[in-house]
Amino acid sequence: MSEFDQLYRELILDHYKNPRNHGLLEPSDALAEGQNPLCGDEITVSVRLGEGDVIEEVGFDGRGCAISQAAMSMLGDLVKGKSADEVAVMPKEELLDELGIPLTPVRLKCAILGLGVLKLALHKSRGTPLPEEWGTSSRDLVLE
Repeated sequence: MSEFDQLYRELILDHYKNPRNHGLLEPSDALAEGQNPLCGDEITVSVRLGEGDVIEEVGFDGRGCAISQAAMSMLGDLVKGKSADEVAVMPKEELLDELGIPLTPVRLKCAILGLGVLKLALHKSRGTPLPEEWGTSSRDLVLE
C-alpha cells in the first residue's frame, strides 16, 4: 500500500471514529432517510438552508460500515456553501474523489448512500431533480 493510500485510509477512519456533522438538525429545511440492505447501512440526513437555498448546515444520523459513515461525514463538509440546485446535480465522482481510495461495487453503494439521501432530502423539500441513476421514488431511498 502506498503512503498516499495509507493517508486516505487514515482519513476515512478518522471520519468514521470522529464523524463531522453528526446529529440531526432541529429545525431543518430538508430531511430524508435511506438504506443499503446489502451492507445494513442506514442514514438519515437533515439540511438547513440559507438565503438562495444555499446549504448552511448538514446533519446526519445512522449506522453502518466505516465507508458509509465516513463518506457522509465528508459529504457534509463538501456541500456546505453550495446551493441545493448544485448539490442536486453533483456527480458521485466528486464525493468518490474526496474519499480517495478505490472501491469495489459493493463498497461503492456504501459510499454514495449519503449523497443519494441528501439529494432525496433536497428533492422532497425544494423539488430539485433526482438523478435517474438513483431509480427511486421521492419517498425513500433503498440501494440494491
